[in-house]
Amino acid sequence: MKPLNNRKLRGSLLLMITAMIWGLAFVAQSVAADLVGPMTFNGIRFLLASLEVFLLEPILSRYLKIEAEDNPVGWMKTAVLAGLVLITASWLQQAGIRYTTAGKAGFITSFYVVLVPLAELLFLHHKPAFNIWIAVGTACIGLYLLSAPEKGAVQFGDFLELLCAVCFTVHILVIDSAAGIPNPIRFCAVQYLIAGAVGMLFGLLFEPLSAASLLKAAPSILYAGLLSAGLGYTLQVIGQRDADPAVASVILSLESVFSALFGFWILKESMNSAELLGCVLMFAAVLLSQIDMKKE
Repeated sequence: MKPLNNRKLRGSLLLMITAMIWGLAFVAQSVAADLVGPMTFNGIRFLLASLEVFLLEPILSRYLKIEAEDNPVGWMKTAVLAGLVLITASWLQQAGIRYTTAGKAGFITSFYVVLVPLAELLFLHHKPAFNIWIAVGTACIGLYLLSAPEKGAVQFGDFLELLCAVCFTVHILVIDSAAGIPNPIRFCAVQYLIAGAVGMLFGLLFEPLSAASLLKAAPSILYAGLLSAGLGYTLQVIGQRDADPAVASVILSLESVFSALFGFWILKESMNSAELLGCVLMFAAVLLSQIDMKKE
């Protein structure tokens, strides 16, 4: 067993901040779901995120000590693929929220915590360490207690959220494949541009939109675009440069914990003993995933 090195610690902290940002964004997404269509919502938010990252790219590049590159074509295809997967996952998540309960949506969406290590094992022939499997199991129990999905018939929204979990699994693995790119900031900007353009195209073609509803949804769109997408997904890309995909999935699943904690703190929502235990188990799973079981 080896101690966690500084790069892995930095990557894990960035992913935890991402989960925190995403947890707070759940309220914004729920509000916007009743005002604008899911493709329109995500199209605008990702175009805002792309513009934000393009403008901040010189500052972020200096801070991260990113050197100029000669050939961006190599990572451009991956960025386009990441953008297409991201808009698909985001559309499914936003559409599913309208047809199922918040508890079930949170639980099913976070099922990527199981799917990522399984995909690594089945398709990439990479066997996660034993402690990762324990962390995944602990996280699933914590998610169940935290989300407390209601009993009853399976709803259409549940199916959409399950497809969303599959897409987010693919997105995590695509981001991992781009871990060695020289300029993750430009990668993010292109990813958001593709996602935003596709979202706006389908939104304009198939979803109704009024100026009044767009104005009401503006605060939610701004948070989801500038913080949840522009900052959150960018931190994910940077954080995954130093984190295993399975470990990243466990940490990112903390978005459900932060969503509940923000609801308790800001909205004064109550939390029962099962939900508190779920939060504890989720944090325990993250700590367990940070142990490096490889021998020196």
